[in-house]
This record gives sequence, structure tokens and C-alpha cells, in this order.
Amino acid sequence: MDKERWTWPESLDALEAAPESHRLLFENDVVRVLEVSIGPDHTTPVHTHRWPAVLYLLSFGHSVRRDADGNVLVDTRDGGSLPESGSAIWIDPLPPHSLQNVDTSEIHLVALELKSA
Repeated sequence: MDKERWTWPESLDALEAAPESHRLLFENDVVRVLEVSIGPDHTTPVHTHRWPAVLYLLSFGHSVRRDADGNVLVDTRDGGSLPESGSAIWIDPLPPHSLQNVDTSEIHLVALELKSA
């Protein structure tokens, strides 16, 4: 999503709004690499992801993603299969949301955000 269409404030960026679960590993003009760790029964504060990303899943479990108003957007327990640890998935930019880990193990991943996409 280009800068002109991104309407959410920088204060909602994952690194600023949810620093306990998002850690910067690397950044330049092209990419930003984040480590994301969300413990069991933990919910991140509302935050955004401005750029599309490839997520490499170190460990993954069931989660609930809610919008800024608390409405459920995705509940992985509602069916379908979860991606396996050690796999990679694509995500588009995400407007304000929170993520609740509703599983018994940590959600741990590396996000390679593509700034130039």
C-alpha cells in the first residue's frame, strides 16, 4: 500500500504500538525484518503493518485477529488447517488490528516486510 493511501498514524506501527511482541531485526529502504513473539493467552495492543510481508513461521498456533473496535476478523479455530511451523506465508498490509494467541504455545515468526511492494 503506497504512502499516499496509508491513513493510519505512525504511532500504530507495530514497533511503536506493540513493542513487547515486535522486535526490529533489520531495516533499509527496501525491507524491514521483524521478529514477532506472542505468548499463550496474550493479546497484542492494536497496531498496523504498513507493508505486505512474507512470514516465516517458527512456531504457530490458533489465534484470533480483531479490528480496532474489537470485532473478530479471523478466528483460526473456525475451521481449515493451520500453516505448519517451518513454512512461509504471504500477508497483505494490515490496518489496525490486535492478535490474540488462543493456543498453548508461543506464536513466533519472522516477518520480511517489503517496503517497495
